[in-house]
Amino acid sequence: MPDLAAALAAGTVVLDGGLSTELESRGADVSSALWSARLLRDDPAAIVAAHAAFAAAGAQVATTASYQATLEGFAGAGLTRREAQALIERSVLLAREGQGDGWVAGSVGPYGAMLADGSEYTGGYVAEVGLAALRAFHRPRMELLAQAGADVLACETVPAAAEAGALVAEAVSLGVPVWLSLTTVLDEAGVPRTRRGERAADVYAMVAGVPEVVAVGVNCTAPAAIGPTIAAAAAAGKPIVVYPNSGEVWDAAARRWAGTPGVAPDAVTGWIGAGARLVGGCCRVRPADIAAVAAAAAAAAKDDQVT
Repeated sequence: MPDLAAALAAGTVVLDGGLSTELESRGADVSSALWSARLLRDDPAAIVAAHAAFAAAGAQVATTASYQATLEGFAGAGLTRREAQALIERSVLLAREGQGDGWVAGSVGPYGAMLADGSEYTGGYVAEVGLAALRAFHRPRMELLAQAGADVLACETVPAAAEAGALVAEAVSLGVPVWLSLTTVLDEAGVPRTRRGERAADVYAMVAGVPEVVAVGVNCTAPAAIGPTIAAAAAAGKPIVVYPNSGEVWDAAARRWAGTPGVAPDAVTGWIGAGARLVGGCCRVRPADIAAVAAAAAAAAKDDQVT
């Protein structure tokens, strides 16, 4: 395989979908504070099978089950530091086994994911935690994923500029390629902002001159917010990564998802036309949805060749 940066220069690369969604659909319990990371210890075969399902659907990148796999989180579950390190490394091996010939992206979730209180969707912790502590928190997992052979680190669902800065600083320190993916919302004027309230375009521009950042973009966001965020991400002058949620909304009173699931092929075509080069899905996006994404990407590539 060429390196990911070279592949992005040549065309569109298809990402996988919601790994935890797929695991849960197959009967796994992902309700604990460790979320899907629990299965790195308790059911690694299930993780391989989920990765394989996305690969069979056309995903060229497998994202590891390490979003919520941290030394602190595993310590809270009673594991030793070395046991925790081994599980983080295992996430890369399992993704490689399930994906086959594609790339592996080591998932690096935000500090708020470790707290398991939903704060990755507010970024409210960044002022209290501080830049130095955020860097120290992210460094071990990033180093372990890179050493285990991840092709790129997916610094994803990032809710605030300060945490984006911490992750990029560690990527530079380690000399590893990363993509930086914010989780965004649109303000009343339709301007994409981080969950903390900063203009997304300003965060993307901050990493424009950083060679370790191979792509920038957005994930864990409603499909309606993707188009404006692609325009904001163009400020970095880098390939753009997009992997939205399904578009469904959780109805807390009825305790069910509402809305129509899936990623519309027409939307995918539009995102690619606007500059997206890494395209996939996040929460509630399953292999069948990724197959539709892959088909749309292939059709867009064919149209480019004709024109």
